[in-house]
Amino acid sequence: MIIGIILALGALALLVAMFYAKQVSSISISEGASSEEEVARLTTISSAISEGAMAFLRKEYSVLSIFMVAFAVIIALTISDHSNPSLPFGIYSAVSFLIGAGISILSGFIGMKIATIGNVRTAAAARISLQKSFSIAFHSGAVMGFGLTGLAIVGMVLLYFGFDSLLPIDVVNRDLVIMEILSGFGLGGSSVALFGRVGGGIYTKAADVGADLVGKVEAGIPEDDPRNPAVIADNVGDNVGDIAGMGADLFGSVAESTCAALVIGVAIASAVAPELRLSTLLYPLFVSGVGIVASLISLFFVRAKSEDKVEFALKLALIVSTLVMVVAMYPVTMQMIPASFQLSPTSNVFTNFGVYISVATGLISGLLIGLITEYYTSHRFKPVRDVADASKTGAATNIIYGLSLGYNSSVIPMILLAVTVVIGYITAGMYGIAMSAIGMLGTIAVGLTIDAYGPVSDNAGGIAEMAEMGPDIRKRTDSLDAAGNTTAAIGKGFAIGSAALTSLALTSAFLTRANLTNINMLDPIVLAGLMIGAVLPYSFSAMTMRSVGTAALAMIEEVRRQFREIPGLLAGTGKADYAKCVEISTAASIREMIAPGLLVILTPLIIGFFFGVQMLAGVLIGALICGVMMAISMANSGGAWDNAKKYIETGELGGKGSEPHKAAVVGDTVGDPFKDTSGPALNILIKLMAIISLVFVPFFMNSGGILLKYFIK
Repeated sequence: MIIGIILALGALALLVAMFYAKQVSSISISEGASSEEEVARLTTISSAISEGAMAFLRKEYSVLSIFMVAFAVIIALTISDHSNPSLPFGIYSAVSFLIGAGISILSGFIGMKIATIGNVRTAAAARISLQKSFSIAFHSGAVMGFGLTGLAIVGMVLLYFGFDSLLPIDVVNRDLVIMEILSGFGLGGSSVALFGRVGGGIYTKAADVGADLVGKVEAGIPEDDPRNPAVIADNVGDNVGDIAGMGADLFGSVAESTCAALVIGVAIASAVAPELRLSTLLYPLFVSGVGIVASLISLFFVRAKSEDKVEFALKLALIVSTLVMVVAMYPVTMQMIPASFQLSPTSNVFTNFGVYISVATGLISGLLIGLITEYYTSHRFKPVRDVADASKTGAATNIIYGLSLGYNSSVIPMILLAVTVVIGYITAGMYGIAMSAIGMLGTIAVGLTIDAYGPVSDNAGGIAEMAEMGPDIRKRTDSLDAAGNTTAAIGKGFAIGSAALTSLALTSAFLTRANLTNINMLDPIVLAGLMIGAVLPYSFSAMTMRSVGTAALAMIEEVRRQFREIPGLLAGTGKADYAKCVEISTAASIREMIAPGLLVILTPLIIGFFFGVQMLAGVLIGALICGVMMAISMANSGGAWDNAKKYIETGELGGKGSEPHKAAVVGDTVGDPFKDTSGPALNILIKLMAIISLVFVPFFMNSGGILLKYFIK
């Protein structure tokens, strides 16, 4: 019955996604277009964006498929379970890995497909009404939010059921073996997310930087002007970075946090009465299922009746879903978790109420981090207006203020994460930390919905400009886009916070599995690991930002060449070669994503094999602390620079074309790789390293740290 209910909740999410996908697809572009000529222009532009996005995905996934097969072979050959030597543990883990990777790829494809259908319909509907346009963009995001969550839950339940049926009854530590095999599912999802985030981020920012610096700053033409050769690539990039990349990122978070809780929760399930075993074991999946219902309820509260109500409507969905979940999880937890339990014979005694507190703390902490992110990135508040005001004295002061804002914005979220960790540990030990992570991700369906809304509305504004629908329509789409920028920043804050707790939960599961009950932070081996881990986010960010710069240089030269060589392009009589810019971004992103990806994947494998699990534990902790702070700071600085520019474009401080506006454009360009490439990708760095360590812990323990053993000998 437990499995059936969880499957039903996952199926509900998929049905909601299918309903909204059909609803968005059934809307005709001609409903809002003013003429057949406008319909033709809208169709041509949206087709170019869709073709560019799908071409990138095909190229990226063809490269990823080679990596996935190779990595699956490594898993199959290196991982074993000495408690069950005859069990093909590595092969099962490799299968789990490939299924996780496949579902992550499918999630990105579904999100990309509906986004490229919804963007043009959002633009066309803006001629009818703001509410109609908003509804299409929001429902397009809902396809991604509910579809991804449903796929994650259904995939994990079916895998659990499959391996539970496949493994012999006499397997030693049967539940633990199944949960460790399931960890491969999270590893597959996060591996795809890494390349999706990095590749998509490089793609979108190379196009964005090229379009802004040459188009807006040098040529003085408006944003999304059809004369700009990089404009199609820029709109494609919004989808590949913030739809496919973000989707894969949060799919990985859901899968990984669930895997961590399942591995730790085996200790509880093994000690309870048989009739409570399955409910206790699968409780983490049930939390995600309840989150689907809470997210669905929140959709009925979303109404945008005027331009100034759009942002509040999106936030209200997140607030309502969080409150519904806080209430709903109490009876569920009391019913599914035993009244008292221990994680080990020597641990403290915890209660089901303690587990509920840890889940509720994660939920509330996630919401607060999102609202704090809004304060630091929305131009309705003082921090961003200060950045805009600093633009009056040039780009340098704009950048200085933006960096200061980013550093300052990381303080409260880090304190909230610290409080969440402490409360989770006090109330339910390591299991409480894992459940706090799942709690923070409990409303992921609606969180991803409002995040995916952003790129759809952003694309709609670009399409309206390119199709020459008029300033009134562009003003309407800009109001949707402005709200989308803020909610995208909230989504990034939410993703970073959940990544921190997910990584900590995975690290806890790794320590549990590696039998590391205590770590001496002054041990030279552990201290060396902390230092190595702390430097990894800096090295990774340097690589990804340099990659954006390298790709942007090629884009800038191409845009300049076309302005120079195509007769009448700037005058509006010539036609830009959009395909060439799309080709440049695609090739550069695929090429540049490989080195940062290998850094993340190889580091835990090398440290664990050659130096042992103690040093690896130090690496994970060092990377977690530095990575989270850097990710928050970079994402918020980038979001603030972007919205400071948009604040000036509303007519403040001289408006578009003024000197403050030009300075703000430079700041926004600096912030592009901060908020859309390096910052978000750091989430995956800390999660992927932790899940790799958990999956390969039997291999590391067998090797025992070859170099350390050699030197000791």
